[in-house]
Amino acid sequence: MTVLAYLGAALAEIAGCFAFWAWLRLDKSPLWLVPGVASLCLFAYLLTLVDAEHAGRTYAAYGGVYILSALAWLWWAESMKPDRWDLLGASICLLGAGVILWGPRPA
Repeated sequence: MTVLAYLGAALAEIAGCFAFWAWLRLDKSPLWLVPGVASLCLFAYLLTLVDAEHAGRTYAAYGGVYILSALAWLWWAESMKPDRWDLLGASICLLGAGVILWGPRPA
């Protein structure tokens, strides 16, 4: 469930932020903000579904998933293939996210 919540949150956040990008940088209609805001609300909700005791750890670990998702967006939506340094950086971040979320904690 955690992985699905993170992936859904990343998609919702990127889509919501892109709606603002489209409006402000690509001269799209302000109506783009309606689904953008809804998407950002969905993003916030999905992060609450992550099975973690503290919000800060949930958000910190989400950062790694977001980085990987942003690189997927770069490739899919912007037709710019991530290079080896992008992929190495994302791998390091995902490893760190896993340590933050699932590292052993004293009881």
